[in-house]
Amino acid sequence: MTQTNLLRPADVAGEIRVAANRLVRRLRSERGEADLPEHLFIVLTAIKKYGPMTPGALADLEGVRPPSMTRTVNSLTEMGFVVKTGSEEDKRQVRVQLTALGLAEIKETRRRRDAWLTKKLSKLSHEDRATLAEASEIIKSIAGQ
Repeated sequence: MTQTNLLRPADVAGEIRVAANRLVRRLRSERGEADLPEHLFIVLTAIKKYGPMTPGALADLEGVRPPSMTRTVNSLTEMGFVVKTGSEEDKRQVRVQLTALGLAEIKETRRRRDAWLTKKLSKLSHEDRATLAEASEIIKSIAGQ
């Protein structure tokens, strides 16, 4: 990016989009022992964050159709990362909850992702790390978190 374009919002937006996509792609390549595809990992983390829920609620949360989520839940169940239990409120409904193995997979994947990023950040100057720390706060505010 040239100096004259440095502060144009459209140019900055493009640069951030490209950089964020590259970083996310690289981080997602760091996986736990099970080498889960990202869509399965995302469902595990949703259950960890929000607690046990029905496959329908998971589908709504992730913006997918219920049959697709049912296949995802079945895959995670077969791998031992989640279990399906009867709902306490309505015995006809199934709730999906994490197992110890599922929680361990989340922790290991996050550990590997953090380790990779920490290694990369450790090679930067103190000033560059400070700049990134400030930028991360700005990006979080833009993203509404």
